[in-house]
Amino acid sequence: MLNYHMAREDMVELLEEKGIKDQLVLAAMREVKRHQFVPPNLRARAYEDKALSIGHGQTISQPFIVAQMTELLQLTGKETVLEIGTGTGYQTVILSKLAKQIYTVERIKPLALESELRFHDMGVKNVIQKVGDGSLGWERFAPFDRIIITAGAPSIPSRLVTQLSEDGRMVIPTGPRRVQDLKLVIKHEGDAESSSHGGCVFVPLIGNGGWEDDE
Repeated sequence: MLNYHMAREDMVELLEEKGIKDQLVLAAMREVKRHQFVPPNLRARAYEDKALSIGHGQTISQPFIVAQMTELLQLTGKETVLEIGTGTGYQTVILSKLAKQIYTVERIKPLALESELRFHDMGVKNVIQKVGDGSLGWERFAPFDRIIITAGAPSIPSRLVTQLSEDGRMVIPTGPRRVQDLKLVIKHEGDAESSSHGGCVFVPLIGNGGWEDDE
């Protein structure tokens, strides 16, 4: 039987080798048990540095990408964070360890119900979630100190920039449907200033501020 603890330690060691430096992010990755967020038939592969299928045409992100995106947010424990694309909730729980309050949106209802139950069973108290079009954000709770989008968008959705606090940080993959550029967006005097942080591949962001459909 796979030793999940040792596999998780090996994963974190690999993240450090690949350049992740934020010790709080590494500690969260060490604490959260990724195998609890993947289908049972894939648990033996849970700590590989690869994206894995979670059904419904969706994936749980590669651990390095999870760590990189989280590190780019520069969380201190005081922030309110909007997450677009809950999936099975792995990234959400990582964020819950590092920020004050997480608001997360998932468009696929079965995944949202599954993650909601998982949050309850794990005793995660600082996550509020809903089913909906994440590309529109969650205006009711805006502005957000941080926004993270775990799906590829054709461009940076203006609605999300509007919901980002001044000097807030947003991490989003943008570009063609098959391959994207990971961008860090910092809002300064109302404008979105972006920088690139490498190529990545995400499922498409479907919705008003993203792609029209799954085709």
